[in-house]
Amino acid sequence: MDSSYYQRGECFVAIKRSRSGSINSFRQYHRAKVASFIIVSQIATTIGIGGVLLLTGITDYLSPYFWLTIVLLFCFGISTLIVLLPIVTAPIDDVLAALAHKIGEPTKLVPPNPNAKDNRKTGLKDILQAIYADSPAKDIPATKKDEDDSASRTAILTEALNHTSCGVILLDSDKHILSANKAAPIGRNQDGTPFIALDFIDDIDITTWLDEQGDSISAEYRWQRVPTNPSVIKHQRFFDVIASYNKGATAETVVILVDQSARYNPEEEDLNFIAFAAHELRGPITIIRGYLDILDSELADRFEGDESELLERLIVSANRLSGYINNILNVARFDRHHLNITLLEDTVSGIYASIADDMQMRAKTQHRLLTVTIPDDLPTVAADRSSISEVISNLIDNAIKYSFEGGVITVSAQVKGDFVEISITDNGIGMPASVVKNLFRKFYRSHRSREAVAGTGIGLYICKAFVESHGGNISVVSQENEGSTFTFTLPIYATVADKLLESDQLNQGLIRQGGGWIKNHAMYRR
Repeated sequence: MDSSYYQRGECFVAIKRSRSGSINSFRQYHRAKVASFIIVSQIATTIGIGGVLLLTGITDYLSPYFWLTIVLLFCFGISTLIVLLPIVTAPIDDVLAALAHKIGEPTKLVPPNPNAKDNRKTGLKDILQAIYADSPAKDIPATKKDEDDSASRTAILTEALNHTSCGVILLDSDKHILSANKAAPIGRNQDGTPFIALDFIDDIDITTWLDEQGDSISAEYRWQRVPTNPSVIKHQRFFDVIASYNKGATAETVVILVDQSARYNPEEEDLNFIAFAAHELRGPITIIRGYLDILDSELADRFEGDESELLERLIVSANRLSGYINNILNVARFDRHHLNITLLEDTVSGIYASIADDMQMRAKTQHRLLTVTIPDDLPTVAADRSSISEVISNLIDNAIKYSFEGGVITVSAQVKGDFVEISITDNGIGMPASVVKNLFRKFYRSHRSREAVAGTGIGLYICKAFVESHGGNISVVSQENEGSTFTFTLPIYATVADKLLESDQLNQGLIRQGGGWIKNHAMYRR
């Protein structure tokens, strides 16, 4: 360590050892020591000169000239003390005044200006600037009243933030939480360290976003429909989140969380009504489908030409209406977290075979060619047959609706790592990128699709929910006027058998940590 460190240490030790411990006391102590040193020096000088006069025989101690000389020397010493004391102590007085100013101690000393001409010449400028560093300059030293006023303002601000429904979180440069109000979703690790208890699902989280800022001076990022982590917060909430980053600030990142739970979390009464209405509609449509099946099996051979085609169209329409009602019921169950899926060992070819006749009929009545290439030797998958058949049915139905008359629809499957990948391809109207990114949102329908085809906008939402409930993923690649390919994956049964057996074949063991598959699908994000 350099000597300046020890010098500063000695200074503060001296302050500590002074009678009151204050800066003013140290100043008095220092001035007394300087004055004592000057007085002792003058006395020694006087004795020395007197001794020389006596030893050299210039005079003797009885001579009035000897005592006159002694008196004159003493008076000179006093004058020197009066003149030298302020000069000698001036630099230390300036330093002490600066220290008193910085720590807010009352003092009669005027805080010195580091940029004064004399201070620049003597080098005191650097010392004073070092003292003033890390603290804003003050024209008036802080008083007890100032401190009380500051504490009062802080208390008012804290109380106001704790009474708002919006969460406020302050992060330092190391991304540690400096402060958070009561509305902020905060959890704690086993060691007591606080963390932001949000589940960002497929989007980038706050920590990762901050890591990506690099040399950025400032930045801002927004998230929508971010749920709380259910393993930390029992009653789930949803937030729109804004993070503002300013490099070098004490609170380098300010996170604002707007509670949107009322907007994003459906009301139980509404869901009950939807479920009730769909359930009441299911009965009549089931009867209609039954009568149509009887007509098809018993009287189809009596119909000719347009009559036979009309019957086929009625059957397809009834099946589609039944599918809509099932979708509405499933949405209600999804949104209320009332759905557990049982996953059994099954084959993709077997799942498709259960809906093959209906799919071929739909394609035929709409003048589309449906081709299926699913190898029989594919490994078995973990699947809920009814759910996956509905996924395939919805995707094929969409391909029919959004392709041109005479178009070809292809269903294929292959192994991809620990998954079997199923693809449905059409050569229809396709979609722009702006539509693709929103495609799996609940009730979303593009302007173009609304004009071209009737629908509810929940089919793909349900497909994503079902696929992710199996631990798989669903995606789409599309090109306008060229067609689209929807692809989803199912886990190979052998890779997940142990997890399923532990949970009685329920799907919960396949879903990422976060409280269940329902947290993973599109209702929670845009």
